[in-house]
Amino acid sequence: MRVLTSMVRQPAALFGLVVVALVVILALAAPLIAPYSPDEQMFDGLTLEGAPLPPSAQFLLGTDTLGRDLLSRLLYGARTSLVIGLVANGVAVSIGLMIGILSGYMRGLVGNALMRFTDLMMAFPALLLAIVLAALLRPSLWIVAMVIALVNWVQVARIVYTETRGLVERDFILAERSLGAGHGRILFHHILPHLIPTAIVWGTLGIATTVLLEATLSFLGIGVQPPTPSWGNIIFESQSYFQAAPWLVFIPGAVILLTALSFNLVGDALRDILDPTQRGRG
Repeated sequence: MRVLTSMVRQPAALFGLVVVALVVILALAAPLIAPYSPDEQMFDGLTLEGAPLPPSAQFLLGTDTLGRDLLSRLLYGARTSLVIGLVANGVAVSIGLMIGILSGYMRGLVGNALMRFTDLMMAFPALLLAIVLAALLRPSLWIVAMVIALVNWVQVARIVYTETRGLVERDFILAERSLGAGHGRILFHHILPHLIPTAIVWGTLGIATTVLLEATLSFLGIGVQPPTPSWGNIIFESQSYFQAAPWLVFIPGAVILLTALSFNLVGDALRDILDPTQRGRG
């Protein structure tokens, strides 16, 4: 309640929280509120020349190149993008936490090997690595989520490693060791609880990055494959109509931008609230 109260008092955080909640509600309620099926190709969904229809009373956001309702596809696409965002980011944060804690706590050969592997992964451009992995594997919703997780864990691991190195030198950890506490007790009862706020903050901030990366992969044609709608492949399918039917590109692009911005605003607010050292910084 303290965190929620603090966020409500910040206009930017409140705006992000409202947008995120709205997107989640619309995604969950898509089968109830979508006016049409996302894959339904309607006979009256195209002009006589076979072009998409602009926004109207019948089709609030217009239709796409196959005569499908854009609003319905955006609502169902939100489910795809959010599922990938949550699953991929959850896996990435879990991997980053595990590698960061182990490398920071164990040090020595094991810790150095884990950090050098992390540095090696950081040396590869994330988008290029995701493209290679997606090209090698058959793209699907879950494969795309795992690909994104495999390229997004390195930042979390670095942050957790730095914090763990500082924690293991604290007096209460040294006291636990002197009393004969085992590694498991120290890791799970004393170090991990101090890292939970970091995991929450990076988990929230990472959702925005994950949604954008999924949209990029889908736009390049190696993300979620049609007919499953996602915000990225909606733009990919409509890019040739950029001038003739700009709403097919601008509306999904605006939705992606607004969602990513909102998650970032929420993540920034959580960082300021959960990490006192960040308060007051621009």
